[in-house]
Amino acid sequence: MAKHDERTGHEWEANLRLRRTLALVLAGGRGSRLGALTDWHAKPGIPFAGKFRIIDFTLSNCINSGIRRVGVLTQYKAHSLIQHIQRGWGFLRGEFGEFIELLPAQQRTDGEAWYKGTADAVYQNLDIIRSHKPEFVLVLAGDHVYKMDYAKMLAHHMASGADTTVACLEVPLEEAKGFGVIAVDDDDSIIRFDEKPENPRPTPTDPTKALASMGIYIFNANFLYEQLLEDSETAGTEHDFGKNIIPRLVGKHRLVAHRFQDSCVMHDGATEHYWRDVGTLDAYWEANIDLTTITPSLNIYDDSWPIWTYQAQLPPAKFVFDNDERRGMAVDSMVSGGCIISGATVRRSLLYSNVRVNSYALVEDTVVLPNCDIGRHARLKKCIVDQGCTIPPGLVVGEDPVLDAQRFLRSDKGVTLITPDMLRNLGD
Repeated sequence: MAKHDERTGHEWEANLRLRRTLALVLAGGRGSRLGALTDWHAKPGIPFAGKFRIIDFTLSNCINSGIRRVGVLTQYKAHSLIQHIQRGWGFLRGEFGEFIELLPAQQRTDGEAWYKGTADAVYQNLDIIRSHKPEFVLVLAGDHVYKMDYAKMLAHHMASGADTTVACLEVPLEEAKGFGVIAVDDDDSIIRFDEKPENPRPTPTDPTKALASMGIYIFNANFLYEQLLEDSETAGTEHDFGKNIIPRLVGKHRLVAHRFQDSCVMHDGATEHYWRDVGTLDAYWEANIDLTTITPSLNIYDDSWPIWTYQAQLPPAKFVFDNDERRGMAVDSMVSGGCIISGATVRRSLLYSNVRVNSYALVEDTVVLPNCDIGRHARLKKCIVDQGCTIPPGLVVGEDPVLDAQRFLRSDKGVTLITPDMLRNLGD
């Protein structure tokens, strides 16, 4: 009986600390490295994995971890992102203290400025944050794809007695130049933090890798308020967590690194701690195409850690015509609801909702976003087709690199982005 009481007490304490946590999802960035793909949409709202948006992974991590008080901070061209959250994430019950609250940039402070950095975005909403009376504040980026149990990170934060805990993962040294790089002592206390260093410090155990910040932080709430107020009054700051807040705390306060492998949600047999910044055309294409393989690195079929989203009511995918010259088929591909493959061939590709591929067309190694129509005899290879594109009959992309670069946007690794504006300019 004593063991039962002890277990119940631990469960009660675990649930209590999650209820006392407020998650803030920073979702205001454009994601300029994605080029024209983000001309009209913020990066967190870009479609991913056939039916989801990038932000769905962070929000699903919150819900699956037991964190049900969430604020989403938006700024750049946020209409489609806000619409998606309103449609797909309104199932929480306010009367139980659960919510996903939209916090768009509103020039709420005396300076009457838009969000000037990640820390300033949180600072401008301090009155709202305080009104929720959190004990802990979990700061998250809304533009990465991964599955993580934030409850385990929170447990580590509390057990370590930290003022701030920073989630981190090991990355190759060359890649570490684009991250905040962390140095730790034997108990994973942070002793140095360098934002995007030219020469990253390797980890003590592997000279080929560095310990990189994931942009995920847990703060004791009152401590966070103090640091944001100090930052707001400091001259020359960029009001950014990675560039200003975290480096200033090193050596003065208790900062602890939380290793991603300790809270990464993995499926049976997986060996990779999956985390992707799909912030370039090549990375976005690779992460989507990987989902068409036999055993993808990211498991989106895991019932124990579902990815939630808004899902339009669409008919099943349809494949029509079956003769040697004109067969509607898709091989090693993912095809979403509302799609019609009409006498066309799709190989190693991912088709989002409401895509029509017309007769004699060929789509290979290509990501096609929602509401596209691919004309007869068109051939698309290694492309990203943006939302709402109508591909003219007979258009060939992916076979002539020079011509592709003249008409569309071609990446360093040979991925061609096609957008509606680019198609309209073909006749000019």
